[in-house]
Amino acid sequence: MSAPAVERRPSDARGARTVLGAVPRALTRARREPPPERLALGALVTLSVALLLLGLVWSERVFPPVVQVLPLLFGGLLLGRRAMLQLIAVVTVALIWDVLALGFWTVRPGAIVTALATGAIAHEFARSRGETGLSGLRGDTVLAELRRRLELQGDLPGLDDPWQAEAVLRPAGGAPFAGDFVVSACADNGRRLDIALVDVSGKGVDAGARALLLSGALGGLLEAMDAREFLPAANRYLCGQDWDEGFATAVHLSLDLDTGEYFVESAGHPPTAHFDAGSGRWTLLDTAGPALGLMPHASYDADQGVLRPGDALLLYTDGLVEVPGRDLTVGIDKLLGAAERLVARGFRGGATLLVDQVASGGSDDRGLVLIWRDR
Repeated sequence: MSAPAVERRPSDARGARTVLGAVPRALTRARREPPPERLALGALVTLSVALLLLGLVWSERVFPPVVQVLPLLFGGLLLGRRAMLQLIAVVTVALIWDVLALGFWTVRPGAIVTALATGAIAHEFARSRGETGLSGLRGDTVLAELRRRLELQGDLPGLDDPWQAEAVLRPAGGAPFAGDFVVSACADNGRRLDIALVDVSGKGVDAGARALLLSGALGGLLEAMDAREFLPAANRYLCGQDWDEGFATAVHLSLDLDTGEYFVESAGHPPTAHFDAGSGRWTLLDTAGPALGLMPHASYDADQGVLRPGDALLLYTDGLVEVPGRDLTVGIDKLLGAAERLVARGFRGGATLLVDQVASGGSDDRGLVLIWRDR
């Protein structure tokens, strides 16, 4: 039975820290939230008129007509399509006024062409963003939030000694989104750990969007279903999605944290590696099964074993071991060779080290999960 809650009055120092801590959080929210569109439009119209007047009153050389590209560029970032058209109309009037006031022959045609081309590009940019329903900077804000949520879903649960686990996900080419993701859950009152490492087909934002949708669904399945039914249920779910690239590979591990007994099943995924501290060798587990989303009724073979003190399991996606024109076994041998060197220094921090050593700048998304049992 837990102890009764005791109400405590925060000290003045704690209150000051709370207030001071709220300041950077408020500033962060302010940076993330774009200004209201009406305010942004008003500011950009004012800027356009100010540039026009400065050019007419002060110096046309300092403020030539081409400076009207500045409000257009900012408008492409901050405004939706309708507001962008209003800004373009204002800038067009300002350019016509410039030409009439300064004389047609004194205004360089290239300046007018540059301003008009910038307006067309900014309008197209605002239109394409508006099609998503996220005009202005809200689109970037939402994409950043989606990426953050995908990263949070990949956090592994905290494990008690002697169990340790690490996961690393790296998008291809340093892109912000990856098609690789991890979902995990602790069941049976924390006595069983389930982890699935999934590789969605495709790359970039498209793969990242599918990964976000699939990670939420598979995370729910992992917590709600019996471990043996997870991959078949995930396959049925993916078969029901109307995706152009509607498949994914996955590896699922279910580990008993009391006894160390585990089973691993694979859906078109590279084989899991098991380190046996007794023999000092890495071996590949025998798992087989079709990728998710290819056949509505698929079965998956599982390999079983026991993780004893000092043992480890290595789950990874094909981005770590696959190179075009080279056999997959060559990449797996390279990964296991790096894992052999990892044994002498200890497994802590090994997930990041393996990804850096084997495929630091890969052209495919890379994902790796390392689980071990301390001695």
